[in-house]
Amino acid sequence: MIFADLPRNEAAWVQALDTVEIPVLARTVEELARLRENEERLVARDIARVLLHDPMFTLRVLRYLQMHRRAAQTTEITTVEHALMMLGVTPFFEHFGDLPAVESTLAEQPIALDGLMHVVYRAHHAALYANDWANLRADRNAGEIAIAALLHDITEMLLWCVAPEISLRIAAMLHKDASLRSGAAQTGVLGFALADLQAALIADWQLPVLLQSLMDDTQATRPRVMNVALAVNLARHSARGWDDPALPDDYNALEGFLKLPLPEVLARIRRTALQAETGRDWYHVQAVPVPQDLENCVPGVQDCGKSVDS
Repeated sequence: MIFADLPRNEAAWVQALDTVEIPVLARTVEELARLRENEERLVARDIARVLLHDPMFTLRVLRYLQMHRRAAQTTEITTVEHALMMLGVTPFFEHFGDLPAVESTLAEQPIALDGLMHVVYRAHHAALYANDWANLRADRNAGEIAIAALLHDITEMLLWCVAPEISLRIAAMLHKDASLRSGAAQTGVLGFALADLQAALIADWQLPVLLQSLMDDTQATRPRVMNVALAVNLARHSARGWDDPALPDDYNALEGFLKLPLPEVLARIRRTALQAETGRDWYHVQAVPVPQDLENCVPGVQDCGKSVDS
């Protein structure tokens, strides 16, 4: 659903987005239809693996569980797998069996569709990075970290869906001035930053408090929030190319966060990036090739290419 008339202010945007039928990826619909052929053999984890590719579908599932939360339920649903276990496989297909595909929603806006797909692909990268680092740090629930990274930029995705012309204006500003921060460009066009709108939306949708805090960059001094923020930053910067000038700072931050030597950090990043690359056909985008020796892109790092596990 593309807005014919744009909301006038942040509060109006929250109200308008609250009523939007959020589209999902066509590939997700196809994969779930394939899984449903063997519905009796499915477990929640099978479906969760598919939904990790699709932040918009993930959002729909979490919102549904929050809206239908029983009064006696005291535990928050913070992962898709947990949500599916609560809902059940058969009810899941009954509730989510016929959803609009974003490819149809933006069929007349191919440039906007491409812009959206790059953001969604980036979110999938971030989720994989976050999950890997959470497991490395022996986080008791790495899935929460992955979901927070996957949904971190969900409002940016929704804006591409409902107001593609606005998203294109913001993208043009950022392309013209590489030093311009995303929040500044968004404020220049909308009058507010998408992070502020997202905080209001998440509160309105009553998403789990834990996920709200994990997605809040202002709390990034906390290790689990820092995990999400670092994953989102790395995915965003590497999407512009592996020679992006912001990446060395990301690598240095990860070296301290993961408590690993830089060559090991880079080798781990490369393996996860290659894993993400295998799913690029979900998004119809041209992937930025991962260098064979990622270390060669980092000034001051020498003689460590042999440590990379191809």
